[in-house]
Amino acid sequence: MQQTFKLRKFTMNDLQTVMHINRVCLPENYTDYFFIELHQRFPETFIVAEENGEVVGYIMCRIELGLSNFGFSGLLKKGHIVSVAVLHQHRRKGIGKALVIQALEKMRLYNAKQCFLEVRVTNTPAIELYKELGFEITRTIHGYYSDGEDAYIMTKKL
Repeated sequence: MQQTFKLRKFTMNDLQTVMHINRVCLPENYTDYFFIELHQRFPETFIVAEENGEVVGYIMCRIELGLSNFGFSGLLKKGHIVSVAVLHQHRRKGIGKALVIQALEKMRLYNAKQCFLEVRVTNTPAIELYKELGFEITRTIHGYYSDGEDAYIMTKKL
């Protein structure tokens, strides 16, 4: 299947479109300040997908210092996929997968040694995608989401 989309770094001109995608695709929404702060602090890992010149998906991440999710001792830099979304009518084209792969590559620029994310335990398509990309479920957080649903923490070594 021919790829019909392209990936590029987020710019401030994308803010309203990205916030719209976040609102229509996900129950977890953020303030404009939150998007701006992540872009300012970690511009390499804030990526949008365009199809026919229109932004149809995004991924935004941050780099954190913390303990390994695999039980190693000591602090290390970890990439955190904060939010990823693709408009419904543009799914099943490989956009989400491409966004995650590029974000993982860009996390290495910040010297991240691991990447982790939270995902709803009922979001089977996302869980399968993350497993395909080498993530594993490292724990469950009960009641993580505002509606009370549990989240898996999924982690991958970089």
